[in-house]
Amino acid sequence: MMDLRDILVVLDDSSSSDIRLDIAVTLAQQHQAHLTGFSALDLLMPIRSFLPSRGNAEVDIQPTSSLGIWGAAPLVNYPESERQAAENAERIEVAFRERLRRGGLIGDWRMAGGKVSEALVRQAQQVDLVILGQIDPTHPPRPEGRHLIEDVLMTSGRPILVIPYISQLAKIGTKVLVGWNNSREAVRAMNDAMPLLAKASSVTILEAIPAGKKAATDEVTSADLARHLARHGIEAKTARTVMADISASDAMLSYAADASADLLVVGGYGHSRLRELMLGGVTRELLQHMTLPVLMSH
Repeated sequence: MMDLRDILVVLDDSSSSDIRLDIAVTLAQQHQAHLTGFSALDLLMPIRSFLPSRGNAEVDIQPTSSLGIWGAAPLVNYPESERQAAENAERIEVAFRERLRRGGLIGDWRMAGGKVSEALVRQAQQVDLVILGQIDPTHPPRPEGRHLIEDVLMTSGRPILVIPYISQLAKIGTKVLVGWNNSREAVRAMNDAMPLLAKASSVTILEAIPAGKKAATDEVTSADLARHLARHGIEAKTARTVMADISASDAMLSYAADASADLLVVGGYGHSRLRELMLGGVTRELLQHMTLPVLMSH
């Protein structure tokens, strides 16, 4: 079982960034891991644009503005915006390094100035776990940061831990719920989560079964997985929930709430990303409606 020895946390100037850092520091201390802080100017730049009808004057576009939705003007960077972003980056780095010092941790700071998704994927490929924040729909990031979670999940080959923007938890992984659907992605997620499962006080493997469906005789069951985890010294309970008029994501989130779970482990994007984008899917719904931290692997 591989240990978590290298963790990366994505930080920005949002109100939920401090919670992500708290969780990252706690995990790094628990696993004696090297902690890398990551940010990018694109994540810290205010959303700006100019409107030709106003004499090329620079104006702010609010997230809910129809100007931003319909693309009335291109997004451009201004020296003042860049200066503000650089100052924010310096402040975040100073706070991160202070947390390392107080936590007795060894770590690094990485600041990306180019395309943020490409830079983050490169960094993700060098670590064991990437911690990101769920997008707050009331304060969405610039376009460059709106698909970071999907980009890292689909292209880095590493597990990601997504923290809800409403989360107040500074510590996670005490009560873990593992979502199981007999898919390759679910296998990857459970395997990637083994270092966290080994330190949990409670692990439950949940099968969400569509109403009326009979399990195939050759499918791996939650009981099979529990026996596998037992060979690693991890005691796991099994559970089933039937989905009648509820989606798989809602079923897992509902069970997680009832069980007071503080971490959900699931496979990400069993279908293609395009199909989920157009038709919906478990991954997309979880990323939109998560109520607890979620570890995903693809």
